[in-house]
Amino acid sequence: MTLLITVFAAIFSTILWYVNEKARFLKIGILCYEFWGASLMWFVDAVYEYLEFREAYFSPSGQDMLNDTFLGLSVIALGLIIWLIILLLKDPKHVIKK
Repeated sequence: MTLLITVFAAIFSTILWYVNEKARFLKIGILCYEFWGASLMWFVDAVYEYLEFREAYFSPSGQDMLNDTFLGLSVIALGLIIWLIILLLKDPKHVIKK
């Protein structure tokens, strides 16, 4: 579930970065790197977990799926917080300097 959530966030941020010039100005590319990196990390984790559990990997319990969902949403929230801090430090529109 964490892999699925981060892949959707990565795809959404990449499309937003590609389509919108203003998004590039606001450093959305940082979100793309963060979410694609997290997706790669969760993919490697999923491969190793599959190699360990085989068929049991595809039938997780409800509690495991809920935990993975909260973890995925937490990763998205942390990525957005990091992006916001970088955006405020770079201040591309010079709002803070004024």
